[in-house]
Amino acid sequence: MSFDACAAIVEKGDPQRFMATMACSVDARRVLFPLYAFNVQVARAPWVTEEPMIAEMRLQWWRDALEEIAEGRAVRKHEVTTALADILDVDGAKALDRLVASRRWDVYKDTFEDAGHFQEYLEATAGELMWQAARSLGANDASREGVMAYGSATGLARYLVAVPELESKGRKPLVDGRSEAIAELARAALAKLDPALKQTLPKRARAALVESWETVPLLRQIERQPERVAQGAVGLSPFRSKFRLLRST
Repeated sequence: MSFDACAAIVEKGDPQRFMATMACSVDARRVLFPLYAFNVQVARAPWVTEEPMIAEMRLQWWRDALEEIAEGRAVRKHEVTTALADILDVDGAKALDRLVASRRWDVYKDTFEDAGHFQEYLEATAGELMWQAARSLGANDASREGVMAYGSATGLARYLVAVPELESKGRKPLVDGRSEAIAELARAALAKLDPALKQTLPKRARAALVESWETVPLLRQIERQPERVAQGAVGLSPFRSKFRLLRST
């Protein structure tokens, strides 16, 4: 039941990762849905209240749950934590604590300190999520850098798509919002991607990369036409998106 609940949470809260997961094997879904459901719960925690202290408490709840998993204690009762405890080892639980801690930035309306701080945020959130998915599906540490690069790039693409919405909520999403700077963000992320990575991963672990099916074309679009970010016009046609998803599995 907790697995079904996780799938429902992802379907409602993160449709892109839901589609990606449904394109994977049933075996991979058993790992991906709990991880992605956890991410949905953590990512939305800063946005469900205007009170920073309450948002901080919500994030701390998840940090405490991860600590229980890491220490092998009985984990608090929750449809996501129960499923998560079944798939995470000690290192995975500790690593995901970094993801939760980084979401504290979303609670407040400050801008990132600098480009390095922004990159650290992407790595700790989208990058770490993808790496823990791959690791839980059998990837070894030699693949960490490559998987983290794809995860961070995927996070960047989705983040840039969300810029207009973030600004409408009073946030300052970018350190430098000039078109040249945005194009450089996309260019730098693309340069770190290894097209051969998928072939070096164990077959089962490749499911962790499926969620990046739109990443490369979106970043190329942003690199060529960075003004699309401010216009809220970044995206692929439904046909192209579906075609790429089919090719990625």
